[in-house]
Formats: sequence, C-alpha cells, structure tokens
Amino acid sequence: MFDRQDDLALQLTRRRFFGRSALGVGTAALASLLRSDLSAAPVLDAAEHGGLPGLPHFAPKAKRVIYLFQSGGPAQIDLFDYKPLLEKVHNQDLPDSIRKGQRLTGMTASQTRFPVAASQFQFQQHGQSGAWVSELLPHTAKIVDKIALLRSMHTEAINHDPAITFLQTGHQLAGRPSIGSWLAYGLGSENKNLPAFVVMTSYGKAKGQPLYSRLWGSGFLPTRYAGVKFRSGQDPVLYLNNPEGFSQEDRRGFLDDLGELNRMRYEEMADPEIETRIAQYEMAYRMQSSVPDLTDLSDESEETFELYGEESRKPGTYAANCLLARRLAERGVRFVQLFHRGWDTHGSIPKRLPEQCQDTDQASAALVLDLERRGLLEDTLVVWGGEFGRTVYCQGKLTEETYGRDHHPRCFTMWAAGGGIKPGLVYGETDEYSYNIVENPLNVHDLHATLLDCLGIDHRRLTFKFQGRNFRLTDVHGERVDAILA
Repeated sequence: MFDRQDDLALQLTRRRFFGRSALGVGTAALASLLRSDLSAAPVLDAAEHGGLPGLPHFAPKAKRVIYLFQSGGPAQIDLFDYKPLLEKVHNQDLPDSIRKGQRLTGMTASQTRFPVAASQFQFQQHGQSGAWVSELLPHTAKIVDKIALLRSMHTEAINHDPAITFLQTGHQLAGRPSIGSWLAYGLGSENKNLPAFVVMTSYGKAKGQPLYSRLWGSGFLPTRYAGVKFRSGQDPVLYLNNPEGFSQEDRRGFLDDLGELNRMRYEEMADPEIETRIAQYEMAYRMQSSVPDLTDLSDESEETFELYGEESRKPGTYAANCLLARRLAERGVRFVQLFHRGWDTHGSIPKRLPEQCQDTDQASAALVLDLERRGLLEDTLVVWGGEFGRTVYCQGKLTEETYGRDHHPRCFTMWAAGGGIKPGLVYGETDEYSYNIVENPLNVHDLHATLLDCLGIDHRRLTFKFQGRNFRLTDVHGERVDAILA
C-alpha cells in the first residue's frame, strides 16, 4: 500500500510541477498581502490594485460602475418610447407587416388576436435634448440632459432567465462570469477593505421573477471574483461577525493558524482556489471594520435623505440600496450591482407600473445627482435597464384596467450616465409601433464592449483561458459604439 508521501507524488503532474516552481514569489507576495497593516490607507495605488498587468489598456474615463438592473423587463412603450400613432390604432390588430412572424412566448402563442394597446400615460419632452419621458418618471425627466437614452437595445432571448443571463454574462446559458466578475478580475479593487464587486437586491409591491446567485457569479474565473451579496438588517454579509464569546483576538489567531494550514496545503496541491480561500478569510476580517462604517447612515444629511426619498431610510429598499451604492462608489468599490424585481407586467399595467416607478424613479435620478454634486459622476459609470422590453400588443383581453404586455426582445430602452458617456443623447429609433428598430441598433455585446471601453478596456483583449479557449465577456462579437461616447 502507498503511504501519504507516495500518494502525493503520484498527484504531481507536469502542470503542477511548473505551477509549484513558481510558488516562491507568489507565496511571499500573498503573505505580504495577508499580513498588511489594517490601519494603512485603504485605497491602493495603480501598481497594487490586484488586476491584470497592462490594464487598463488605455486611459479610462470611468473607474467604477453602478448597474441598476430592473429585473422583469420595463415597458419602453410606457416609459421612454413615445408613439402617438398608437392612439389612432388602439385595439386594432398589430399588422403582420410589423410583427413579421416573430416568435411568441407561451403566454401569447395561443392568442388569435394581437390588439394594439396604446399607453395610458402622458408623455412630454424634457431638457435641451427634447427627450420624451413618461409622466411615470418625473425625476428621471429632470436629468435627461445628464444621461444617454439608448432606445435601440435588442437581445436574442425572449424569456427571462436566458435574457437576464445574457445581459449579465454575455451568454444565454449559465456558467460564464458576470460583467462585475470580469472587471474585478481585470482591474482589481481600489479598496482592499471591501470587495471589488458588491450586489444588492430589492423588490417593491410585486416580487416578480426569481434571481439566482450565478447572475453575479464568477463562472470559470477564480471564485474570489464573484460578487459579494449585501443583505438588509444587522448582518449585511453572512458570517462576518464573530460568534458570541469569540473575541477579535481569537479570530486573528484562528485565521493565522488556518492560513498557515492552507498555505501548507497549497504548497502540496498548487490549487488556486486555496489562495482564494485564504484571501477571502482575510477580506472578511477586514470587512468587520469597513462594513459597519459603510452601512451606518447616521452621517448622511437630511438633504440627502430628501433627495433619495423617504424609503432611503429603510434598509433593503431600492432607495436605500441606491444610497449605499453611492457610499460604495465613494470607497472605491469597482462594480456595484443593484437588482430590483417586479417589472414583469403581464397584467394590470395601470396599477403595477406606476407602483414600480414610484419605487425606483426618484432614487435612480438621485443617485446621478448625488454622484455629480460629490464630483464622482465624471469617473463613475451608471447604467439603468432590464433584460428586454414589452410588446405593443396586449397580452390577453384588452381592458382599460387590467391589460398587460408580453416580453419583447426586438427593442427596448436603457440609459447610461457618467464617465465616458455622452450626456443629453437620445440614441436609436424604433418604428411607429415600438416594435422594430429602424435606426442605430444596439445589441448586448455592443453595449458591453462600449462600457468596457469607458473603463479603459479593449473588450477583445480582456480574456481568460478555459478548456483550451480564450473566453471574453463579448464572446466573439461586439463593437464599440463611438456615438454614445463622450
């Protein structure tokens, strides 16, 4: 029978041999990182940010991203894409020349009619850009000259899960890294006491579609690049606090001993996930001090709470998460992702859509204004939008009180603001039914390529080798769209 040493020797492959030969410098660097003085300044310089050598590829206009994801598919036709013709053709069947045989979801595939449902909400033009915005978004209407409205977004997916996965990872099937993970991997973190990638979720009066942790997962990247989910309540991050009767000195000693055991195991196995485990334990230790300070809003002024709205005082709400997103941006967190559920309006649009906008409109606009007044908007990229739009035709019977709209991937609206984005822009155009794009189509890969460009990254050069192939966020697609760049 083999003893333990023989067993380990048999596991020593050629790849592991070369991996172990490089351990000297790597282990020393890791030890230096883990033993660093917690009282040191939290913001790292460019040489120590933990990203890839040679990144950014060129001078970035944005250093960080706040992505306000509106899960469920906001109805562009009721919010941003004003179509006066629809009032004349209300309740008439959508012409075949417009629908063009588009595939349908299971919710409307059995319908014999596709009656046009004009928006019940009033639109007005706003700002110097003259952008049309619905009465449901009065606060967003006030900042139209600070944002770029992207009215010609389109996607390949017609159902929620693949569509959301596509927006987050650049692929409809699960398993790829999320955009936040790509940025944590490529650019590292500006603050060693907080994660590079933070996620928060919320919902209003309607919970809507479920969300899965893989949407902010690291896929085939090392797990250290996955998003860290912040919760509402006394413990924003699970298992961060010490157990009762376990002092901070006890925890420090425990982590030192555990780290030594993990380093011994790493020298044997050369498994990069062991390094991740060590680094994450140390990150959790540092977060014990940084997270309570982050989530303590007592230093925020009354003016700030008024700006974001009364809901910003209630942990776990969309407004509170927007305020926390600003605080995270101030502290140098690279990517902050907010998911807000409830936009899946298959029915009762006259009731549910106003409620959803009331939950999100003021805080979304406040975030842009707050970043601007603090001098952060110029290097913070803010993105707002969902996974697809909604149909111009009604799902089910058309009534004034209960009508709804089905999923629509052919055109939908997003907006972006801040570092690198041209303000006051209305980009793209749809037909008179808000059904097909007629000018400047913008697909998901193009959007990702353009956002990465704002961060100084050539999307074709941020890659990771997995299963013998170099993968990237934009797969083999995507072009930078210069027209929406400042």
